[in-house]
Amino acid sequence: MRRTKGPVLIVYKMAATLNKGTGLDKNNKYDRQLRLWGDHGQAALESSRVCLINASATGTEILKNLVLPGIGSFTIVDSCKVKGEDVGINFFLTVDSIGKSRAQVATELLSELNEDVAGDFLEEDVDDLLEKNPSFFSTFTTVIATQLPEKTLLHLGKVLWERNIPLIVCRCYGFIGYLRMVIKEHTIVESHPDNTHEDLRLDRPFKGLHEFCDSLDLNSMNKKDHSHTPWLVLLYKYLDIWKNMNGGKIPSTYKEKTALKELIKEGVRRNAEGVPDDEENFEEAIRSVNSSLHATAVPAEIQALFEDPCCLNLNTDSKNFWVMVRALKEFTENEGQGLLPLRGSIPDMTSDSERYIQLQTVYRDQAEIDATAVAGHVHALLHNIGRPGTLSDSEIRTFCRNAAFLTVLRCRSLEEEYTTETANLEELGQHILEEEEDANSDSDDTVLYILLRAADRFFTEYNRYPSYFDDTLDADIPKLKACLSKLLHDWGLTAGVKDDYVHEICRYGASELHTVAAFMGGVAAQEVIKVVTGQFVPINNTFIYNAQKQTSTTIIL
Repeated sequence: MRRTKGPVLIVYKMAATLNKGTGLDKNNKYDRQLRLWGDHGQAALESSRVCLINASATGTEILKNLVLPGIGSFTIVDSCKVKGEDVGINFFLTVDSIGKSRAQVATELLSELNEDVAGDFLEEDVDDLLEKNPSFFSTFTTVIATQLPEKTLLHLGKVLWERNIPLIVCRCYGFIGYLRMVIKEHTIVESHPDNTHEDLRLDRPFKGLHEFCDSLDLNSMNKKDHSHTPWLVLLYKYLDIWKNMNGGKIPSTYKEKTALKELIKEGVRRNAEGVPDDEENFEEAIRSVNSSLHATAVPAEIQALFEDPCCLNLNTDSKNFWVMVRALKEFTENEGQGLLPLRGSIPDMTSDSERYIQLQTVYRDQAEIDATAVAGHVHALLHNIGRPGTLSDSEIRTFCRNAAFLTVLRCRSLEEEYTTETANLEELGQHILEEEEDANSDSDDTVLYILLRAADRFFTEYNRYPSYFDDTLDADIPKLKACLSKLLHDWGLTAGVKDDYVHEICRYGASELHTVAAFMGGVAAQEVIKVVTGQFVPINNTFIYNAQKQTSTTIIL
């Protein structure tokens, strides 16, 4: 007798009520997410076509988190009929749907969440579809595969890899969550890094900054103007004094920066009794010494992109990204004099509105000059490779603003990962070794990946997962141990796996728990949005979630 997977849950439709029939325009409806990825990110999301394989609890949770923010359309491929155990773990299946097409029922309920999203389904076995019509998947922006056996997954991965279509594999197995990104190449312009230095160029000031700062005379200012001079101007001026005193050198050590701070402090005006005035802009200048005085240079990651074959060997099939990287390289070597285009933004600071706006304009004007120069290189490159058309000015400006944070993600194919000769076993072994040697850590997330692979090997051999039926629990434990031993031997790994883990995997019985599915649904949907919008940096390769300990890790395999 097959065990029921999880408690019976009630389907709630509150999200559908929120998104349907409210009369809101899209700017209000999607207000919060527009602040994250902008109009162009939302447009990319709304033009996306997502394919979900298997309307499992994990699959429907992923789609829920994609339908609500407004993907263009989705198609569910699933040949299964709804069973009682499905209803027990899946919010998007009801008792009344037992015996009906799982793909159809899930599509109907998911479509209620957002009337702007088109939903479709195909009640067909994915293995048959891959054999008879693999080109079916070519029309999708992204394919999401959930709860697939290894053989089917590898076939799907090969088909999509050849067509350069991103594949996101997501799986819940008891208290284990698994996510694998399979992308040949993903280029990111707007990576939205958490911590960045402002691009102020105080160490290498440009002409406009020179002229603006030199036009202001601190000594002749009245008290109000003196206390409202932007700290960036103060830092420029006192840094200029420092350089004149130190042979043109920029302070780099703690001692030198402390001396510069003292020099700035001396510039604070005093009243008749010799008490320093309360000048907040000078305090800001002193606080900004450490964060603002850094060497302006091309980051090593961007230098690596300049030397990438895709940048050096452009052709008519080159992505716009690589054309712009090549243009950026040429700008850096010529007009930029070894520097990237100016970002064109300045932080908030104590200042009167007039001079703050003037300073802001100085930076924006130089950024526009740099972007125009890069655009010139782009157009020339497009002409040289014989590609018709051009790139929009807004696209080039966005690229220039983010030039220091460009990112390229290249994952390995599933075939490489699952072939012993090409698998990244050194990385896997290193993770296991670190987990064993760290006495203060209770993390065992990498071992969970190995156990999932062992369970897949068990499925290949016995056509079912370990302890899938209640009465096979005791008999399946030694069988799973044997599969695990063979796997570790094939990989050449000497590390062992405790029996407790093997017993636990058998106890899971390939169960799909809704709480784990809900968590992984959020993680996977987030990664799909990153891929579709081309913003933020996706997980690199493999993500493992340990629901028992609420820990996670990423592995490059």
